[in-house]
Amino acid sequence: MKATRELLPPSARIFVAGHRGLVGSAVVRRLTADGHQVITRGRDGLDLRDAARTAEFLAEVRPDAVVLAAAKVGGIMANSTYPVQFIEDNLRIQLSVIAGSHAAGVGRLLFLGSSCIYPKLAPQPIREDALLTGPLEPTNEPYALAKIAGIVQIQSYRRQYGASYISAMPTNLYGPGDNFDLETSHVLPALIRRFHEAKRDGRDSVELWGSGSPRREFLHVDDLAAACALLLRSYDGDEPVNVGCGDDLTIRELAETVRDVVGYEGAIGWDTTKPDGTPRKLLDVSRLTDLGWKPTIALRDGIASVYAGWQSEA
Repeated sequence: MKATRELLPPSARIFVAGHRGLVGSAVVRRLTADGHQVITRGRDGLDLRDAARTAEFLAEVRPDAVVLAAAKVGGIMANSTYPVQFIEDNLRIQLSVIAGSHAAGVGRLLFLGSSCIYPKLAPQPIREDALLTGPLEPTNEPYALAKIAGIVQIQSYRRQYGASYISAMPTNLYGPGDNFDLETSHVLPALIRRFHEAKRDGRDSVELWGSGSPRREFLHVDDLAAACALLLRSYDGDEPVNVGCGDDLTIRELAETVRDVVGYEGAIGWDTTKPDGTPRKLLDVSRLTDLGWKPTIALRDGIASVYAGWQSEA
């Protein structure tokens, strides 16, 4: 791991792919605050799955750096329902942006993957070298395989062309701009909406998927954005870098925390006929903390902020 020199000038022009999403919007906020000129394009003007158009755009704009935050994402239900889109859309986006960036002479690129790249039963906390050491979680395998392909693509550009391209693997994320659609959302915003609607409708109980026993960690997306800014400035290694908070809790504990924040007083039931997913997924973040990063937003405070923001927008 190298962290001895600034790899991104303070005035760098940075294209953030996926700027309207949960991650991309946070990265835009952070990079703008840091004084960078941030370049964005909406999906209506640039379909990143279109390799030719993406390459043409990057050749025209010629940014100093690219953050690849664009992806098709979702929870267990969405991954189970749309496996083709989860593998094909993500592969197309990655191939288009990474290859197009290299062809345009982009000097720095940060590819954002996911902690689901690791084996279902990986030793905990999960180190980056656990990649490809065991079977994946079946419920999101197509998405995970696409992200693994992105890591290998980054490493291949480094090996063959000496490109200063890197990758980071975030844990479960939440924050402003999250997706609250119950069909496609991740667990935390889904819980917020379920308990909010139960409180609004006066229901006595809320039934949730699984047993509640799996353990997960959750990182506020603004903390991730700070990590991304640091990695762009300071990291130039072959291996991906985990980004997490270093602590986890059970889904049952998470549900109880969300229930308390929302102010719902009913009971919680668990449908154990539904899948739990990976039993535990806690990342070893020592590679990142060695660079001087640490999270700043406590989970309960972050949930309360997200809930208040979602209510104000509803």
